[in-house]
This record gives sequence, structure tokens and C-alpha cells, in this order.
Amino acid sequence: MIDCGADWLKTFRKIAPTAIVLTHGHGDHAFGLAQGAPCPVYATEETFALIDNYPLDDCRVVRPRLAFRVGGVRFDAFPVEHSLRAPAVGYRVRADRATFFYVPDLAAIPDRRAALCGIDLYVGDGATVVRSMVRTRDHTLIGHAPIAAQLAWCGEEGVKRAVFTHCGSGIVGSDGRKMAARVRKLGAAHGVEASLAHDGMTVEMSAQRLTTEVITTK
Repeated sequence: MIDCGADWLKTFRKIAPTAIVLTHGHGDHAFGLAQGAPCPVYATEETFALIDNYPLDDCRVVRPRLAFRVGGVRFDAFPVEHSLRAPAVGYRVRADRATFFYVPDLAAIPDRRAALCGIDLYVGDGATVVRSMVRTRDHTLIGHAPIAAQLAWCGEEGVKRAVFTHCGSGIVGSDGRKMAARVRKLGAAHGVEASLAHDGMTVEMSAQRLTTEVITTK
């Protein structure tokens, strides 16, 4: 399970994950662990520092660009610009012959080529479609890049498929079909098959038909 926000506090144990991997320490990504976890939790030192009062029995530190494995799945953390208070990473995830990059909150990916090269699927930040929520603080970009910008990155790096999750109110509160069509059109302009995620969505990748479930929240 990647990320465990506050809205999962009472329910994530029903999923019975074998491990939880965190992208950063904001409440909508980590506060579901406030009462502990029944499995190992993987996160950077900065993220663990933000939740150091949580009763976690098995904390495993993630170091950027030092790959680790959970079962047969390989994770490689890439620092992304998003927040000064809660430094974030995106994960390049590989199992069998399928590779995806997961980054639900970001303003930019400093090492974008290495992060996105050769991936089968990009799972990105759905905060807004075209309106940028990126700003600069202490010479660092923070906030959320729009879907349009992320699709441009995918097009430049040869990524053919993208799904956007963690959708903002402008998407969640609008007509779903119209929003989905808008995202598809934006993706097509960059040669990317683009879609919006929805709860319970299943994505299959590669000949091995690796299945990953994308759970979305606001």
C-alpha cells in the first residue's frame, strides 16, 4: 500500500497490507498511521520525523535513489519538489517487466529523465487540470503541478500512459465525464493515453498483466 492518509485511519487494516510505503508526511498521506500499523512502514527520515510520535513497530528508512524491495516489488525513491515542511518523494516501482512511477503530490521532478525513462505508466498529481498551483518559497518550488504540465513531461520522456489520482475539488466536484474527456484530449496532444483515476480502479500493465489498484481520495 502506497500512502495511508487520515481518511484511512479506521479502515486500512481491512486491506491487510503486507507493507506501507509513504511518499511524504502530510496528513492526507501519512496520518492514517496515527494508531500504528500491522506491517512494516517504509519512509524517508524526513517523513518519519513528522510522525515520530506514532506507535510504529517496524520503521524502515528509505534513502533516495537507493532501491529496496518489498517482496518481489522493487521501489526506487526520487526526491520531488512539493513542500518544505514535508519533503516528498515519488516512487519508481517495478515488478516483473512492468514499471510505473507514482507521485500523488508534486510541483516538479528534479531528475525527471531518470525517474520517467522507460516506464509503462505514470500515476500523477490530480490537484488541478490546467491551473498551476506552483509557487516559489526559499528558492524552491512548492505546491502542485497541473495535469497539463505533467502530461507535457510524459510526452517529452516518451511515457505513453498516465493516470491522475489524488484529485482536487475542481475535478471531484465537476462532471466526471467532461473532466475525463478533457484529460484525454490533453493527453492526446502529447501522445499520451491519459485518464482520471477512480476508487477501485484496476490498471493492467505488460504481458504479465501485473495488476495494481489505484485508490483515490480528495
